[in-house]
Amino acid sequence: MNLECSDPSLWKEALSSYSTRIQSLNKPNLISLDDFYCNQLPPILHQRNPNPYITTTELSTLMQWKLTRGKWRPRLLDFVSSLDEALVKSTSQKAFQSLPDVSKAVSELTVLKGVGPATASAILAAYAPDLAPFMSDEELSSEGDTFTPSDVERALWSVAVGAKINPCKTSKRKRKS
Repeated sequence: MNLECSDPSLWKEALSSYSTRIQSLNKPNLISLDDFYCNQLPPILHQRNPNPYITTTELSTLMQWKLTRGKWRPRLLDFVSSLDEALVKSTSQKAFQSLPDVSKAVSELTVLKGVGPATASAILAAYAPDLAPFMSDEELSSEGDTFTPSDVERALWSVAVGAKINPCKTSKRKRKS
């Protein structure tokens, strides 16, 4: 898929292939970790309104999801797993209260050891996918079809994984120098 494409049907197709791409990676626990991140964590965070927070255990599971889905960096998981529960709770509450200022919310979270901008964006996207993309700052809307920033990220991720699995079926995008 040409990433400059504005045809919403192609973006829908890329997004709809997300689950298939997750399964195709055959990584241990990725399906259950992805289910936790996409389906379980968001309602857990929202149940804690008006002062939402993430726990150390939830943050560790989110980190496992992020690392299993991408590049494995075991030290990050060790750092996050050893964080003090009260610190994680208070820091994440400050971050969620900073929304819709995503930059400020990311800055609040990155004081936690092992939490960089990518992990911070994943935490925020789990709570507010319409405001905070997981490492994507794009939003696509066309003909009444709305994609949240997190939808765009998952569609892009799905295209990238698909290109690795079936390199002949995807068109190569020339990078501008």
